[in-house]
Amino acid sequence: MANFEDSAILWQVFPLGALGAPATNPEVDGADHAPARTLSDLIPWLDHAIRLGANAVSLGPIFHSYSHGYDTIDYYRIDPRLGDMDDFKNLVSAAHERGIKVILDGVFNHVGSNHEMLQSLKEGPDSKYADYLLPNWEGWQAGKLPHYHAFEGHTGLATLNHKNPKVREMIAHVMQFWLGQGADGWRLDAAYSMDPSVWQEILPAVRADYPNAWIVAEVIHGDYPQLLSTSGWDSLTQYELWKATWSALNDRNFFELDWTLGRHNDFLSQFLPQTFIGNHDVTRIASMLDNEGDVGLAVAILMTTGGVPSIYYGDELGFTGVKEERLGGDDAIRQPLPDSPAGQLDSPRAGRFFHWYASLAALRREHPWLWHAQTKVVQLENEVMRYVSFNPATPADSATHTPADSTADSPTGAAAEPAQAITVVLNASDNALPRDHEVFAGVGEPIAGQFDDGALRPHAYVIFEGACGSSTRP
Repeated sequence: MANFEDSAILWQVFPLGALGAPATNPEVDGADHAPARTLSDLIPWLDHAIRLGANAVSLGPIFHSYSHGYDTIDYYRIDPRLGDMDDFKNLVSAAHERGIKVILDGVFNHVGSNHEMLQSLKEGPDSKYADYLLPNWEGWQAGKLPHYHAFEGHTGLATLNHKNPKVREMIAHVMQFWLGQGADGWRLDAAYSMDPSVWQEILPAVRADYPNAWIVAEVIHGDYPQLLSTSGWDSLTQYELWKATWSALNDRNFFELDWTLGRHNDFLSQFLPQTFIGNHDVTRIASMLDNEGDVGLAVAILMTTGGVPSIYYGDELGFTGVKEERLGGDDAIRQPLPDSPAGQLDSPRAGRFFHWYASLAALRREHPWLWHAQTKVVQLENEVMRYVSFNPATPADSATHTPADSTADSPTGAAAEPAQAITVVLNASDNALPRDHEVFAGVGEPIAGQFDDGALRPHAYVIFEGACGSSTRP
């Protein structure tokens, strides 16, 4: 997707939850059911996404499945709980008319227990799909399923045999099919469980037909740059920065975030990670943080550091929800959207949340180099942090210096400031920071956030144009 990631802000939606679909598929259970809401019902929310600052919608699983969407039954059919192909095309057409790209969720590590592949194993080792999965035929009885490799121990999810070239061809064909129906890219679910080299045999065929498709992989841990190099993905999920953000705010200790931002800089020199403070697999940020006011600080970090930022639907309205490690434990973080965005910002609380996201997304668009920005922490205390995000394309002699470490390079002793930079101050303490606090040395008027009565509120942020002031880092 040419230049997509250089300006993308994703609005991530989990359709089965957002549209209030039944927990299990009535059709599979043998019941008649017409969905109350379909993918077409997301169309009114596209303008909300635009007002938020997003230009792409990243959809959770939409293909025929039994329960949560990751137990696929048919890769080529829209889940009947979400409507049909016409509803999908209506949504894609409406999105494209508004300049919004559509990213799909590709569940290519495993299939559900109702998938034809798994059910065929009842026929024995010679069945059509025996080598598509990883069965263990020891003790098998005719007409029954053999033991098989289950994804992360979930017996309803059968792991695909990615060493089989027919499986790799199938994955490539599914990706090509939906890109041909109007999708603009893929999120690869559970990519961390697959050998990344497998994608070197899948993606070339996809890119041959759809060279602009954006491919982002779900990865938790590991050597991010090496994984990108081995796989051929465009991006992956930056879980390290997510964890450091909420952990630093809850612990009121920015040192972990400082260390993580250093690693993040290393990643950004090689690729643009997908950054986030919420998604469909984690407790919502408003519930994760001990102080709800710190959500604004988390959004400020998200929108002022490099990468491809993603906003999880409802977070911008103040949705809460705690993920639990049990069957159905994700339901609380995948709740329905209202039928329409009209009136949703009427409450002061929702308006405050939306302001955080929309105003900071707007600031990011006013500084388009932020997608590739490097970040330098110039003042650090447990509860207070000041950092400069700057355009790495700026010549090195002006882009990497702040007043504290640049005077020696200047014959006049003046600071050599980055040509394109912003300065961010985060206050996670319970105390206001007066304007004469050392963290504000040399700053001008704020371009985001605000001072109240000459002080930065507790649990608040403020942003200034340029790299200004001195460093008092220990």
